Amino acid sequence: MKKNNVVVEKTYAFAIRIVKCYRYLSSEQKEFVLSKQMVRSGTSIGANVEEAIGGQSEKDFNSKMTIAYKESRETNYWLRLLRDTDILEKKIAESLLADNEEILKLIGSILKTMKSKIPNS
Repeated sequence: MKKNNVVVEKTYAFAIRIVKCYRYLSSEQKEFVLSKQMVRSGTSIGANVEEAIGGQSEKDFNSKMTIAYKESRETNYWLRLLRDTDILEKKIAESLLADNEEILKLIGSILKTMKSKIPNS
């Protein structure tokens, strides 16, 4: 793996923010159900990107990146729900959503490139 892999760095930094957000929501807001869903999907994005990089084939890489994309979409849902139910401050939610949107665009671009490389993907 090359150094300074943007998607790896951004998904790792995002996971750190998600863990800190979860810590805040569970300790300060006493919210455990929705925030647990958010932390699971939000940290899974980077884990799947890492797995993709270690993939055994282009199809394996594509499969793990697709899962990372789906996890990012799910995280988007939980963040919006936490924001719109006033559990998570709007400013914090919007910042996390903006970071997640950037990740979605990066992974989406990678998947688009892979689709042109892999027949029947």
